Amino acid sequence: MFILQAAAMWPGVLPLVVLLIFLVHPSRCSPGKVNYREKEKEVLDDILGEKKYDARIRPSGENGTDGPAYVQVNIFVRSISKIDDVTMEYSVQLTFREQWLDERLKFNDYGGRLKYLTLTESSRVWMPDLFFSNEKEGHFHEIIMPNVYIRIFPHGSVLYSIRISLTLSCPMNLKLYPLDRQTCSLRMASYGWTTDDLVFVWKEGDPVQVVKNLHLPRFTLEKYLTDYCNSKTNTGEYSCLKVDLLFKREFSYYLIQIYIPCCMLVIVSWVSFWLDQSAVPARVSLGVTTLLTMATQTSGINASLPPVSYTKAIDVWTGVCLTFVFGALLEFALVNYASRSDMHRDNLKKKYRETEHSSSVDPTTELLEQDGSANFQMKPLVRHPEDSISMDKIRQCEVHMQTPKKNCCRSWLSKFPTRSKRIDVISRITFPLVFALFNLTYWSTYLFRDEAENE
Repeated sequence: MFILQAAAMWPGVLPLVVLLIFLVHPSRCSPGKVNYREKEKEVLDDILGEKKYDARIRPSGENGTDGPAYVQVNIFVRSISKIDDVTMEYSVQLTFREQWLDERLKFNDYGGRLKYLTLTESSRVWMPDLFFSNEKEGHFHEIIMPNVYIRIFPHGSVLYSIRISLTLSCPMNLKLYPLDRQTCSLRMASYGWTTDDLVFVWKEGDPVQVVKNLHLPRFTLEKYLTDYCNSKTNTGEYSCLKVDLLFKREFSYYLIQIYIPCCMLVIVSWVSFWLDQSAVPARVSLGVTTLLTMATQTSGINASLPPVSYTKAIDVWTGVCLTFVFGALLEFALVNYASRSDMHRDNLKKKYRETEHSSSVDPTTELLEQDGSANFQMKPLVRHPEDSISMDKIRQCEVHMQTPKKNCCRSWLSKFPTRSKRIDVISRITFPLVFALFNLTYWSTYLFRDEAENE
């Protein structure tokens, strides 16, 4: 108001006043700005109008031809929650992306001001009919809003992105369990469009991405491979993509939970060989306890695995360990039987000696033995040298014939007078040696076989 009164009093000041107002408030004199958010609505209404666009019709092929529409696919694996051996399935959460060209959706970008248009309703544009062929269960994520978007670029390219969680089947070969590697696939195919109308291709560069801090409880993701798996049916050939995820089972868990406890049970069963053969309750209770514990361990392992028709590596291990524990129990049965035989033989010898000592003896023979007349021998007064040499040879031959050579094993076993003790001593050496030989064969066979199959 003050500026207007001054302009009325001094008319020559009016141009300066107008200039001052222009400098202070340029928006009052400048042309109106373009609101490009409103332009997005105008563009969407224009390209998606009912008379211009029909979502039921697929896009044309390359260069506007009637060829198949090509859809580029790439996925981002966010997490792998579980890999179940019993049901042979795995659960994965991923971001799935598709990109294709639809020339009907071209629009003016106003000099680069409109980079792309965003939609959240997939029903407004044409969508490829892709499905996951080995899917068991799946669901979308809608918290807080549906995790999906569609971007339309000025040249007509459409990008579709969605976050989904899937439970997929994964047929497994458990012959080398738990020293195995498993390959789980993710298959994506067209349900209704044949290869004459729709073709899926992997996006160039990096079609599969995996989150960096991916952790699995019992597996390690070694690598992943992309491939094509087109299928032919009675209704035509359908485009298909697949990605193979190669998992290696973590062996440290099974070493601590299965292999070491089984070894300890087998070694504990050998304690029976060092107990006295007369300690029947101790040896029987030790053998039965270790046998029942080993059987429980085996049943617990089989409960966490599917009932397959072939023999697994863990079956060989638990079966041999169970055999060793059962063999230790049978060894005591043999020792007990041999001990009773030794006692029976000793009783017979004792009775025989008592019978001989109490039997009657001829008095004349007893007197002759006491006087030594029965052992009287006539010796020649003169001995020829030839006779002495021949006698020495005869004595040497008699010595060699009377003392046959004994090997080291028999001489060592002769230190133990009873057969039962000898069985225990032999078992103390035989059982550990055979078990060590089994371990050497087992680990060399399955470890080298695993490496050979993965090459």
